[in-house]
Amino acid sequence: MLVQIFSDIHGDLRALERAAAVEADIYIAAGDLVTWPAPLDDCGKILAPLGRKLWAMPGNNETDRQIAAFCSQFGFRNFHDSVIEIDGTHFGGLGYSNPTPFDTPGEYSEREIEQRLAKFAALKPLVLVCHAPPLDSPLDESSGGLHFGSSAVRAFLDAHPPAYFFCGHIHEAAGRVAQMGPTLAANVGKKGYLLEL
Repeated sequence: MLVQIFSDIHGDLRALERAAAVEADIYIAAGDLVTWPAPLDDCGKILAPLGRKLWAMPGNNETDRQIAAFCSQFGFRNFHDSVIEIDGTHFGGLGYSNPTPFDTPGEYSEREIEQRLAKFAALKPLVLVCHAPPLDSPLDESSGGLHFGSSAVRAFLDAHPPAYFFCGHIHEAAGRVAQMGPTLAANVGKKGYLLEL
């Protein structure tokens, strides 16, 4: 099974076309297809041929309602705050980010992220996809060595390490891959990451 995971397209339709052109069985759009408050229609038209093979979640630039309507309109699967099991592998998805200075619509408190992640703790094997990266890791490092990831995501990875973890959100860390304990983790960015299971 091939899973193409990408994030933070922010309206770059050529990048979206490239991400969607990769041969895969499942495509996961891990948030921020657009920059708030842009509509999702142009992205939907590009991704429409993927149908139910495309799983979408909101980043901090989309709302859960917006993504639900997007999935309904174009026939995609809403992967936000949910679990999908395929051939014994659990896929957990959680969109939104921890609080930012930008007052974007898709933000949770760290407490809410912690509560929403709890449902994934006992799932093995788990492929976890969050929009937010873990705090103080290579995946959340911005310019000047500053870190803007989620402390709740980091605590979850430390306490309940999944087999794989994927995120986006911090653009400067896009493309970075890190081994975090037993977990292979990556900030997928707009170029995406092709996972072979």
